[in-house]
Amino acid sequence: MRQQRLPSLTEILLLTASLLVIIFVVAHQLDLPIQLAFIGCWFATMGFGKYLGYTYHQLQKGIIGGVTQGMEAILILISVGALIGSWMAGGIVPNIIYLGLSVMDPSLFLPAAFIICAITSLATGTSFGTAGTAGIAMMGIGAGFGLPPALVAGAAISGAYVGDKLSPLSDTTVMTASMCQVNLIAHIKSMLYVSVPACVIAASAFLLVGLGFEHDGSTGTAQQVMDAIAGHYTIGWYMLLPALIVIGMLMMRMPSFPVICFGAVLGVIWAMMFEQASATTAFNSLYHGNFIDTDVEFLQILLNRGGITSMLSTILLVILAMGLGGLMESIGVLASVCNSLQHWATSTGRLGLATLLSGVLGNALGGAAYVSIMTASTITSRNYEQLGIDRRVLSRNVESGGTVTTPMIPWTDGGIFMATTLGVSTLTYLPFLWYHWLVIGISILYSYAGWYHFKPVAIPEVATEAN
Repeated sequence: MRQQRLPSLTEILLLTASLLVIIFVVAHQLDLPIQLAFIGCWFATMGFGKYLGYTYHQLQKGIIGGVTQGMEAILILISVGALIGSWMAGGIVPNIIYLGLSVMDPSLFLPAAFIICAITSLATGTSFGTAGTAGIAMMGIGAGFGLPPALVAGAAISGAYVGDKLSPLSDTTVMTASMCQVNLIAHIKSMLYVSVPACVIAASAFLLVGLGFEHDGSTGTAQQVMDAIAGHYTIGWYMLLPALIVIGMLMMRMPSFPVICFGAVLGVIWAMMFEQASATTAFNSLYHGNFIDTDVEFLQILLNRGGITSMLSTILLVILAMGLGGLMESIGVLASVCNSLQHWATSTGRLGLATLLSGVLGNALGGAAYVSIMTASTITSRNYEQLGIDRRVLSRNVESGGTVTTPMIPWTDGGIFMATTLGVSTLTYLPFLWYHWLVIGISILYSYAGWYHFKPVAIPEVATEAN
């Protein structure tokens, strides 16, 4: 029996190249579903694992472990699919779109979308919940104004991750503080040095782009959408109650999955009460999504969506991607790469960059923010102590490389969720994630310039809850 060993960097590069070739050939050259490409990647990686001396049982255990880490994303995908379907049928999302089109200036919409999603995520602590509620509404309003979907998605996702990174209610914020042994409030204060300038610059950029768009025909398009919505749905303030209730429950730090499911049920009730939908039609929207028959083709594309069935292919992709990540982690691919980064990080600049790269690799190979946070927080932790840099800088860099990069990689749970929920592919919205790019750039700048690199306090703060 072959003795188990960690792969070398050369072997990892060859494996990575092989997987990219498989994905390119299957998904692009043969035009087959990308899920088949990931199944091929499974078998290629398992063969590599056997070459390194691992048994099939160990490899299968790695796959199961990876899929288990993605279960939260899978549950939320199921609930958000149901929520979108029932909120479309119940008139909740159409009313939000109607309100937005009636009160927003097209020129100011992009920064408004960024700020609204940022406030929602700060209040709720969840980027997924924000994208599944406020994000969907922003996409509809942006479409009504005739703005490019990728640009609107960039603004919405950028805002959604402001709170995921900064909110004390966010699981990634709490987890990072805990893993890095930093007080939660101290961790958030440290991140403000990066996030505040990133938010200001991103909002300004969205404002400038919005002002630069030609909006001559947008008012007419918006009015056409509003008239069509008013012709098919009941319009009133009470139609917004389910959205307010769901956001309020998330602000009370209730678990996302049951809260979103409850919101989906409210959508069913609203469909029966205010849209004269039969019980069968209303409940059917949970599984099959919404359907309206209208002469306005644009409105059909906008509102005929949702349902659990719309998420099934995405759920399979999450399972396959997370399984591949767990498989690669189990054969030591992640450990081998990160060990090399640890030895390379001998200066403050290299150390900050190594922490960010550890987070990116955790996402790319593990498929989830949790993996990236665990990886980045443990690999370079000792280097910060050796260079006399406080752990608050470590925790800040972990979030910049881990949490922030999750929706930037197509096969992570965040990348898949955002692309599916907002209807824009990851690579299409990627250039417009200006907040994310700014956070990464500012973090690298601080690392090499030595700015805001605090010295360790005499008594390290290790509590992870706010005092």
